[in-house]
Amino acid sequence: MFDSQGHPAVDRVEAWRAVTASALIPNEFSVERASDFHASLRAAEMGAVQVTAMTYASMKTRRTPRLIRRSDPEMYAVGLILQGRQGILQERCEAACQAGDLVVYSTSHPFETVVDAQCGPAASVVAQIPRAQVPLSPDRLDRVLASRIPGRQGVGRVLASFLTTVATDTGPYRPADAGRLGHVLTDLITAWLCHVIDTEGGPAGETGHRVRVLEIQDFIRRHLGDAELTPGSVAAAHHISLRGLHRLFRHHAHGVTVASYVKGQRLERARRDLADPSLAARPVHAIAARWGFGRPADFTRAFRAAYGTTPTEYRHTFLRAVPGTQR
Repeated sequence: MFDSQGHPAVDRVEAWRAVTASALIPNEFSVERASDFHASLRAAEMGAVQVTAMTYASMKTRRTPRLIRRSDPEMYAVGLILQGRQGILQERCEAACQAGDLVVYSTSHPFETVVDAQCGPAASVVAQIPRAQVPLSPDRLDRVLASRIPGRQGVGRVLASFLTTVATDTGPYRPADAGRLGHVLTDLITAWLCHVIDTEGGPAGETGHRVRVLEIQDFIRRHLGDAELTPGSVAAAHHISLRGLHRLFRHHAHGVTVASYVKGQRLERARRDLADPSLAARPVHAIAARWGFGRPADFTRAFRAAYGTTPTEYRHTFLRAVPGTQR
């Protein structure tokens, strides 16, 4: 949470620069009158995705090659414009956006933005998602960076509605809800990007392969608790050869292998359960078994490699901060 009203007028731009560098990515800012600048920010982590709702006055921002070399989380950012006129320039593409528009950009390429908030504060919601979570070719996705994409119909409207709800809803959520909603948002952003890329045009065969991978990944996520879930069983369920399955993932899943995708999804589901206060009494080995880890030692080893701590330590650290769940 951040509100510039809590800072002296002369410090507000620098405070905004610092909070956005922490909550989003480092950028350079310029404003016409620093004494009149005002902004607010509310950020929430939803698993691997972060959603940030912001209001701000007129300003210009730049993400330079120097800043990228210093800090690049390798994210795609999807922005929904709620108020004001806002423009972005990236990779020789330029978008002039207004309320209701969506835009996608990359933290790994320089960009410039201009915000016109002469008629009141501008507002937007930005969802940042790791590039590795998007099973689309970077070359194809880069073609739609900094493009104005209407968010009032079809898949764009569904995504815009989700982001608006996340930005404005102040109702109570359990800690485990964040990860689950992040999973939904990841799938929704991926579906939207597929739609946008298909609309831009491209080889029908490549589009079909991307859709096929998304279908297979959805199948995997729905069967994570099956101890017999293997690349071979996944291939058989989709009536393709094992070699064909590996080829699909190699070319259309951002280099992620089938086995590593299964393992990563299982670990993430187990991590969410360990952080769920309602499951605090469930033994760690039972959570591991629920998500397909038959041997507790294998689960502990894989969890430590992925998260830098053991499942038990992770659970104790996370739940210690939740009243009534200390064990």
